[in-house]
Amino acid sequence: MTQISRRQFLRMLAASSGALTLQQLLTACGVEPTSQGIFSTATQPPRTSPTNFPPTVAAGASTSTTPSLTATSTEASLGSPDLVVAHGSDPDTIVRRALAAFGGMEKFVPKDSRVIIKPNICVAYHTYEYAATTNPWVVGALVKTCLEAGARSVQVLDYPFGGTPQEAYSKSGIEEQVVAAGGKMVFMPDFKFLSAKIPKGLDLKKTQVFDDAIKADVLIDVPIAKHHSLAGLTLGMKNLMGLIKNRSAIHANLGQRIADLTSLFQPTLTVVDAIRVLMANGPTGGNLDDVKLMDTVIVSPDIVAADSFAATLFGLSPEELDSIRAASSMGLGRSDLKNLKIEQITQ
Repeated sequence: MTQISRRQFLRMLAASSGALTLQQLLTACGVEPTSQGIFSTATQPPRTSPTNFPPTVAAGASTSTTPSLTATSTEASLGSPDLVVAHGSDPDTIVRRALAAFGGMEKFVPKDSRVIIKPNICVAYHTYEYAATTNPWVVGALVKTCLEAGARSVQVLDYPFGGTPQEAYSKSGIEEQVVAAGGKMVFMPDFKFLSAKIPKGLDLKKTQVFDDAIKADVLIDVPIAKHHSLAGLTLGMKNLMGLIKNRSAIHANLGQRIADLTSLFQPTLTVVDAIRVLMANGPTGGNLDDVKLMDTVIVSPDIVAADSFAATLFGLSPEELDSIRAASSMGLGRSDLKNLKIEQITQ
């Protein structure tokens, strides 16, 4: 019998779904932004090098160290780790060093593959210093390493619930870094959201998903670690909500439905941005006193493991988050941090 890959299976599911009529995108906060079409940035802003990298500490931000849960070393030991935690002041460097511990981005991105990177670009209200949106230099580093690995294309996208996509892409600083790195920012038009069944879903059995994310060869999930008033935290699994249309429907039995959604997308790689962490008043923030500087990225092909470690940055155990408990019980990943091989790397 011929075997098919997980992504090929997801494409088959998407191909069997019918197209939906255009309508307004429902959002997590009940905001209904205007529908947008495909967009690609045309001009490239100046590249940012380590010599002119912006300060990582802003007024009101404090520093912290990342908890150590296992015996670790500053270099990856023999054999592939389950999860890598890299620390340092330059996002590009720590992203690259974390990936190197797995054998490089080429382990996750085959040559000539189509890659979609999903950061958190939820609002157009604040610049990256406020830690409501993913650090732009982390996203830029991922675009560069994907292209260096031989990717045919790298697209970066999200659908903000505050402000327009154009404003959010620009205000976050992500657009500038993505274009400078050779990637493309794209919008998410309504007609590309198609109905899809969730075969492993226990509560959420069907939803409307962004078709390109299902069809991509590689999906990289790049959340920022931050507080969320309803979910407790926004991490890798919750960040996938930006790839579905009816987000408000997820909020009933939120933890289980986030896990159900994760079973559909199953990102190839999760990279949690913990450079600047929003400790309170999420998801939108707005007060630098709520921001803590950690200069950390968490990288794993196991989204549950990545979220589980990220929870410890907030003084929480993985079991305290409904989504992690649900996903772990479904076999979507591991939350038993003490039994995982975790590499700690310092720049």
